[in-house]
Order: sequence, then C-alpha cells, then structure tokens
Amino acid sequence: MQPRTDTRSRAQKVALELFAEHGYEKTSLREIAERLGVTKAALYYHFKSKEDIVHSFTDDYFNEIDDLIEWAKAQPTGEATRREILDRYIAIVLTGAEVFRFIEQNRAAMQSIDSHKERFTQFRSRLDVLVDLIAGPDASLRARVRAAAALFATSTSCMYFWARTDDPASLQAIVLEIATDLTA
Repeated sequence: MQPRTDTRSRAQKVALELFAEHGYEKTSLREIAERLGVTKAALYYHFKSKEDIVHSFTDDYFNEIDDLIEWAKAQPTGEATRREILDRYIAIVLTGAEVFRFIEQNRAAMQSIDSHKERFTQFRSRLDVLVDLIAGPDASLRARVRAAAALFATSTSCMYFWARTDDPASLQAIVLEIATDLTA
C-alpha cells in the first residue's frame, strides 16, 4: 500500500497533466481518477473537487514559503542569510513553476474560484515578510524596493525560463546571481 501523501502528490501530478492537455474546465475528477488508476471514491478521499486540487497546490507552496520564513527568522541578518533566502526561494519557485504556468494559462477559471483572491492576499502577506527579511530590519524604502524587485524578478525569470532550459541548476545559479545583485 502506498502512503497517503504519495497518492495525493500523484493525483496532483496527474491533474496538472490533464489540465495542461484538456484545460481546467474540461477535465473531470473521473478523468483524473482513471489516469491515476484509482476509483473516483479513492480520489475523493484526498480531493472533493478540482478546486480542492488547485487549493492543494497553493497550500503546498505556502507551506514551503512558511518554512523558509521560519528558517530565515532564526538566522542572523546579513549578506549570507539574504543570499540563502533568495536561493531557497528560487528553488521553491522552480519546483512550483509548472503549477504557476497552469494558473497563468487558466486565469479566467482560477478567478472564478471563490477563494482565489483570498489566496493572493495570503501570498502578499508572505511576500511582505520575505521583503523584510531580505532587506533587513529598519530598511530604507530603497532597500525594500530592491528586495521586492529581487523576489519579483526571481519569480518571473524562473517561470519564463523553466520550460526553456534543460539545466535547472544553471538557471537557479543565474537567477540567484541577478537577485543577489538587485539586493546589494
């Protein structure tokens, strides 16, 4: 028997594949269950709806950001910590690039999900904390803008080049270099 989290992550992966192939609106839970090789009832144990699957993507992403924030809060402020925050953030974004691409390609459908706007607000509050952690305590407006620019440039660059490279480690190193330059 496979662990629950494995079935959950496999269901997420299959759902993303089907959403990419047929679009979010045209994909059913039945199709996801069939491709996954489980009954609809078994899939229903993990996800009650397609919206639950989409929420699980953002929940997982938020958990990773929250872990990064908790780690960063326990570190001394300084250049090495700032660089490590950026590097870990880039890794999180690269891991979630396929999900972000799906959300972007299905923007209209995503906006119809009731809690979509609430989730953006939750993401915004996390970005605010990351900006503070990167810029440092009592940072000037200039330092805070530079930190925000580094985070936004990181996200955009990762999503843009994710499917255009066969070397994610090189992409991560380049994006880290540029993000670090932006915060210097």
